Amino acid sequence: MQNKCHQNRKRSKRRAIYCPIHRCYLHSMSQKYNLYADSAGQLQERGIGRQTALILVATKTAVSLEGEWLEAFWCDQCEQTKWYHVKKCDRTYEVSIASVELWQQASGVIHPAGNPSVGEFTRTQARMVGNNNSKYFR
Repeated sequence: MQNKCHQNRKRSKRRAIYCPIHRCYLHSMSQKYNLYADSAGQLQERGIGRQTALILVATKTAVSLEGEWLEAFWCDQCEQTKWYHVKKCDRTYEVSIASVELWQQASGVIHPAGNPSVGEFTRTQARMVGNNNSKYFR
């Protein structure tokens, strides 16, 4: 018969993601946003050969990058939420602050300047508080 402590070891553990500045544990504040590559250069940066990268981009419009995503974390020392680019290597995680280029590779994120297909009039009407917006349509 096994001890209770041996049975509890099968429980999943917290992800070991630490602040790159303070080395304290980072608390997740959002979902994971997967990254995609849409050019051969992006795949070559990740160690895929030139020929293979060109074939992948030609056959697929976007290639999912396994083990890489964007996620927001809260740091207890910084006392603020920051977006990080997370790379999973075996059982360890590499964390770096997310760049603008990575935001363009992520799926499901909101465009920072808003939806580009929405006009300025619609944006200002959406920002207005109250029900007296009808006077602008007369």
